[in-house]
Amino acid sequence: MEINPWYVSGFVDGEGSFLVSFSVRQKMTMGIEARPSFTISQHKRSINVLEHIKTYFGCGTIRYNIHDDTYKYEVRSLGDLLWKIIPHFEQYPLRTLKQKDFETFRDICYLMHTQHHRCSSGIRQIIDVAYQMNNFGARRYTKEDLLKVVGR
Repeated sequence: MEINPWYVSGFVDGEGSFLVSFSVRQKMTMGIEARPSFTISQHKRSINVLEHIKTYFGCGTIRYNIHDDTYKYEVRSLGDLLWKIIPHFEQYPLRTLKQKDFETFRDICYLMHTQHHRCSSGIRQIIDVAYQMNNFGARRYTKEDLLKVVGR
């Protein structure tokens, strides 16, 4: 089944999210791991939509989320985000305020591609920009806590 690219963007406008999460990892150069991800959530009765979107993008995984009884299509590979996901939304832009989150997300992915997350000033910039995105309070660490780790 061929899927309309505008349908994908419209679907993501309602059901998708762009997020950059952070984990404190002592073994990382900066003590923090930045993880960009693109996700779409659906109830199991609509998992076929996620399968079609996964086929459309040619990347990512679908996994079950026990916490909210949904399935999630997720792309976490920086290469796939840069060369498959981001170009789609540049060509077929979102129509809601989620477009701003996408643009912030895109900027962070490009910063990571150019290795900015491997130096103190770069990871600070990524943290600062990521915490401007709409995340509905889903963060494990406060911005201040992460910046303290970088400042060690």
